[in-house]
Order: sequence, then structure tokens, then C-alpha cells
Amino acid sequence: MLARLGIRLGTSLLAIALGILLSTALLSKFSVNATAVVEATLLFWGVHIVVQVLALRVLVRQPSIALAGLLALASTVVSLIIVNAIVSGLTIHGLQTYVFATLIIWVTTSLGDIAARQLIRSRSPRR
Repeated sequence: MLARLGIRLGTSLLAIALGILLSTALLSKFSVNATAVVEATLLFWGVHIVVQVLALRVLVRQPSIALAGLLALASTVVSLIIVNAIVSGLTIHGLQTYVFATLIIWVTTSLGDIAARQLIRSRSPRR
């Protein structure tokens, strides 16, 4: 149980950091300094979890896969806006940059979640 939590936490943080770094590399109006990568990753992770849990608990009565994906995308954009407002070393200019950065980070976090599930499955004993 603790190992699964560690795998999920580690892959989630790594995926968020990778998404932020990819956004910096691919988007000219997205910039972040080294210290802000760590701050933004940790803050993004916390805000993202809170927003997703609140959205699932308050807004959704019968979640579906499509709705879960949409909520993940919405929580990514909300988290990115909050992180941009709080972390001083992160700057995002323009709506288009927000859209593309949201998609990049959403894809990396989704891939991180898939990787976590695969790692957990490979470590669990066969029945």
C-alpha cells in the first residue's frame, strides 16, 4: 500500500515537472527558472489534487471516463492559473500559451498516471 502511494506520488511529481519543462522548451511565451520548477511542481500537484477531489465530490454524481478526463483537463488549467499567480519565477503570456501549456501538462500527467499503474501492476504478485 505504501509502495503504491510512493509510486503514484513520484510519477505524478515527475510528470508535472516534465510537463512544465516541456512547456518551457516548446512555448516561447512560457518561461520558468530552476527554483520555480520545483515550487511550481509542488504547488501544481497540491492544487491539482484539491481541485480534482472537490470537482469529483461536489459536481459529479456518476463519473464516467470522459467526464474524468474533462475534469482532469479543467483542473489542469485551474492549477496552472493559480501556480502562475503564486510562483514568481513562472511566467505565461497569452491565452494561446495557456491552452498549449495546459494540454502539454495534461498529457504528461496522464502518461505519468498510466506509467504508475503499469509499475504497480508489475510489482503486484500474480494470482
